[in-house]
Amino acid sequence: MGYVAGMDGGGTKTALTIADERGEAVHHFVSGPINFNGQDEASIRRSFEEMFAEIGRVCGGLANCARICIGAAGVSNPTVVSRMTELVRSCGYEGGLIIAGDHETALRGAHESPHGMILIAGTGSICFGRNAAGAEHRAGGCGYLIDDEGSGYSIGRDLLSAVVRANDGRLPPTAITSLVYERLGVDSVRQVIGFAHAKTTNKKDIAALAPLLSEACALGDAAAAPIVRKSAEALRELVAPVAQKLNLQGGKLALAGSVLLRNEEVRAELLGLLKRDFPDMIVYPAKKEASWGAVLMAMA
Repeated sequence: MGYVAGMDGGGTKTALTIADERGEAVHHFVSGPINFNGQDEASIRRSFEEMFAEIGRVCGGLANCARICIGAAGVSNPTVVSRMTELVRSCGYEGGLIIAGDHETALRGAHESPHGMILIAGTGSICFGRNAAGAEHRAGGCGYLIDDEGSGYSIGRDLLSAVVRANDGRLPPTAITSLVYERLGVDSVRQVIGFAHAKTTNKKDIAALAPLLSEACALGDAAAAPIVRKSAEALRELVAPVAQKLNLQGGKLALAGSVLLRNEEVRAELLGLLKRDFPDMIVYPAKKEASWGAVLMAMA
């Protein structure tokens, strides 16, 4: 029996799905991130070695996996595809290989179709679409240093900002302070600043604070509402040019990523904005995850 595999290399992990020749999923597995723009090559190599060992185990040998599609963040960097291909081959895999942006595999899984739009707000944020004519457009996804507004990283950064601003009087006292202190295991703003600037703190550590926004909203905290509005508006801003350039104002938009699927306040605010600006747009959670979208691309 032959197999195909799909990988979704996000900002904090890589999901792997293996399917048989009938298109039925037979195994799902999670490994470390494989983003060359955010990880060191040694850790990426370990993740690849772990995943290809698992593919070989499940398929009864790597030769039994006919094709692999890897959807990964950071492939817009012109050196990434060749470096990733070299890593795949060094793991002993000689079969068919497709390397695409993780937004492409996410779109395919979200609609179980190559057409439509997807808005992803996880560690980072991006909107990507493809219309029936094959035209594509993307907005965002340029990395946390210059972009990724409305993402988990952006929300985590804004929560930390609220703590320091409340401490020096730019904001009234906020419940966000105690929530952040408890999560980080600290008891002073000085320690919060130390956490934010430590060389060991990375973007996923900041993004991990994002769920605290829901807790602050539940407490009715005044500093939480502006963060919700700012995040939702930034995400609406990603959707608008994609819908307009592809003439998909009345098309389908799938939502994916932890911010949109788990933060009810940001999602509700965003849905209100989209209803106002694009009343005919059909919005729903992604049907399947991106690793399944990669499987569909491998099968095609």
